[in-house]
Amino acid sequence: MEMNFISPVVAAFTTLLVGFVWYHPKVFGTAWMKETGLTQEELEKGNMLKIFGLTFIFSIFIGMVMQMLSIHQMGAMSMVGGFDKVAEAKPSFAAFMADYGTVFRTAKHGAFHGLFTGIWFAFPMIAINGLFERRSWKYIFIHSGYWMVSLTIIGAIVCGWM
Repeated sequence: MEMNFISPVVAAFTTLLVGFVWYHPKVFGTAWMKETGLTQEELEKGNMLKIFGLTFIFSIFIGMVMQMLSIHQMGAMSMVGGFDKVAEAKPSFAAFMADYGTVFRTAKHGAFHGLFTGIWFAFPMIAINGLFERRSWKYIFIHSGYWMVSLTIIGAIVCGWM
């Protein structure tokens, strides 16, 4: 089992698509702008190619990490020294992979890991930053909710992809 480099690229579109909906003025966009103190005019001044391009690249990184968090067989691979060392692994490794090589490789399992990554990892980081920046809880929950939804979908894509 090698790292799939296609699924994180496909999953990276999630942050853009969810963001398009999540931060739409009819969803949380108006509240988000109020909480950040930004106006529509200020937002339009940004270099959108740079913002969306870097968002996509960083989202690929997130998809690669979500593979490692949600696909448990990758942990087994690391225990034998990585993909290059599989041929040298003990026979018990081959037996383990024969028995469990595709266990928990579902979109549902990936979504579970993505949601919990959002709750137990993204939310605390956003909350810590928000507290030090003196942001409101509304601001913190808007951003945290976005990441919980995005990571849930990313997890589903990268873990369910075979």
